[in-house]
Amino acid sequence: MSLPSYHSAGDNKSGPKARSAWAVTRSVWYAMFVREAVGRTMADRMGWFWMIAEPIALVAIMVFIRSFVRGDMLITNAEFIPWLIAGLMGFHLVREGMIRGMGAVNANQALFTYRQVQTSDPVIVRNFLEGMLRTFVFLLFIAGGLLLGIPLAPDDALFALFSWLSLWSLGLGLGLTLSVLATLVEEVERIVKIISLPLLITSGVIFPINHMPHWLLEYLMWNPIPHGLELLRLGFFESYHVVKGTSLLYLWFFILSLNALGLMLHIRFSHKLKAK
Repeated sequence: MSLPSYHSAGDNKSGPKARSAWAVTRSVWYAMFVREAVGRTMADRMGWFWMIAEPIALVAIMVFIRSFVRGDMLITNAEFIPWLIAGLMGFHLVREGMIRGMGAVNANQALFTYRQVQTSDPVIVRNFLEGMLRTFVFLLFIAGGLLLGIPLAPDDALFALFSWLSLWSLGLGLGLTLSVLATLVEEVERIVKIISLPLLITSGVIFPINHMPHWLLEYLMWNPIPHGLELLRLGFFESYHVVKGTSLLYLWFFILSLNALGLMLHIRFSHKLKAK
């Protein structure tokens, strides 16, 4: 990958004018984005196929399991299949941002020889790319659902988009924070991958968690993911009854806190991360 060079103003007074730090950062992000996009979609000759087929197969399996266990009449003011698709897409947007962010530092160690590249750059670029791919797949689901007569169009498109971006930002915050912890302590990545399945269940992706006992629901709502998923579903179904305790303020408190914490950790442990 070709990275931009940075010239200080004193190096050559007759040479090109020094670029701003933001211009250098944009160039680094663009170069890394192209590198990640090619590797993500072209490394496997069927990469594009699996990118679309995998979530479709996952939704089909979940619909079968859910229908077999309890039937389709459990969701209030929302049809089950669109409700499930919105939850799965939103959850995997957060999960992939978190999982792929954890491995971004180690996967790009060679690039840190360039002083323009910061340890947080590959995490941000990976999260952006993953979000773009997940958004593309979600739009395909919506278009396919409309063609098949499944009501997948959001009732409040702006609020659904805002909720989607909120989940995207949550995945970025988790990725930034865990990328530092997982690089410094290898066991962290294993623990996070182990708990990703329980998170799928306890976040209300497959089953509505408002049917849980009240004492348990209070603890489950400490997790910010259900807040984002419920708000996303509210954007799709205007009459949908969100889980009690759902809060946009609580969700964004976590988003801002995790992103700030992640960036501070990258600044604090920058030298250790580059030396790994």
